[in-house]
Amino acid sequence: MNFVEELKWRGMIHDIMPGTEEQLKKEMTTAYVGIDPTAASLHIGHLVSVMMLKHLQLAGHKPIALVGGATGMIGDPSGKSAERNLLDETTLRHNEDCLKKQLAKFLDFESDAANAAELVNNYDWMKDYGFLEFIRDIGKHISVNYMMAKDSVKKRLGEESKVGLSFTEFTYQLVQGTDFLHLYRDKNCKLQMGGSDQWGNITTGTELIRRKEGGEAFALTCPLITKADGGKFGKTESGNVWLDPNLTTPYKFYQFWLNVSDDDAEKYIKIFTLLSREDVVALAKEQSDAPHLRPLQKCLAKEVTCMVHGKEEFDRAVEASEILFGNATTESLARLDKETFLAVFEGVPTYQIDRGKLDAGVPIVELLAVETAAFPSKGELRRTIKGNGLSLNKARLTDQDYLVTSTDLINGSYLLIQKGKKSYYVVEAL
Repeated sequence: MNFVEELKWRGMIHDIMPGTEEQLKKEMTTAYVGIDPTAASLHIGHLVSVMMLKHLQLAGHKPIALVGGATGMIGDPSGKSAERNLLDETTLRHNEDCLKKQLAKFLDFESDAANAAELVNNYDWMKDYGFLEFIRDIGKHISVNYMMAKDSVKKRLGEESKVGLSFTEFTYQLVQGTDFLHLYRDKNCKLQMGGSDQWGNITTGTELIRRKEGGEAFALTCPLITKADGGKFGKTESGNVWLDPNLTTPYKFYQFWLNVSDDDAEKYIKIFTLLSREDVVALAKEQSDAPHLRPLQKCLAKEVTCMVHGKEEFDRAVEASEILFGNATTESLARLDKETFLAVFEGVPTYQIDRGKLDAGVPIVELLAVETAAFPSKGELRRTIKGNGLSLNKARLTDQDYLVTSTDLINGSYLLIQKGKKSYYVVEAL
């Protein structure tokens, strides 16, 4: 596989330094991507660069994932309007362990292949660097004029910036350049990849390698992913979409991909899956012929959810989706964990009742027309039951005198009431 050609048709190249493709054709090449370790999980914004590493390894080259422990203690001005919070070493090491477990779902770290992936942390070689040693060995090789010319610096020093740029952040590109220099020396790493906002930092590294080693190194960046409406990719009302199931449930993760627009789905399926060009073209035609069936979104959601969470969690997410939109059963409802249940019925009118009353038992008419305001009157509720229009926990309820007890609770906490086909209510026992 030609790595550059593969990325090109997928829309994953923004800038590429001359000679990069020739280097990759010449020999197995080691390349790295830096990952911010300020959280214990990757989010889907990281997935673009992770997929670059995956394609690199599939093409026979060696990927290195660099956790920026040292740079995480500084803060990168690229694309930021303010300085980030700095972390202590204990937190950084914990985050590093968590990130490697997630990266192992994409990259082969364990085999004895020559191009097995590696995880490194720049804190390991930066922690013992003294300030005087650093400005002597690194600082004297890169002029202030060169550093000031970077777009990331210009933006933070421009008139529109209200916070300016700290000296700490200003030196960030030197620290990142030192990473590239270290990996060039230590692991024969000749290529650094990242988002297009990292071009300035990456090329500082190639320049440092040229000036200190007389060597040649290369740079390749991918576009920053946006939504068709101009919104920020990967952001929802509740924040980032995380890979950690404790931060974003597999159901919500699946729903994010399922609900992207048609234009975004055609773009994302190239970037975030390993589907071939032929498969993507075929899916795009299906979408064009029958857009209401949304084959692109369904395939995208399946591929990414399976890759991150596994087939079992994907199946659960699909089953959870059917509960709201399809012909689900009481059994499938009971299989939902609490977090998924709340995610599925987020925004549905919710009422509370004292758990003690359910322990004793409450007639369905009293529960829905008196204890809660799910129905405006007992008469309307009885008519709904008589017309087979009421379900409790996805089971049709025909007995107007049915006694609801705590044994009916889902996960020991919730009752799901359905009126007709589309009206849902949740009763929570407190």
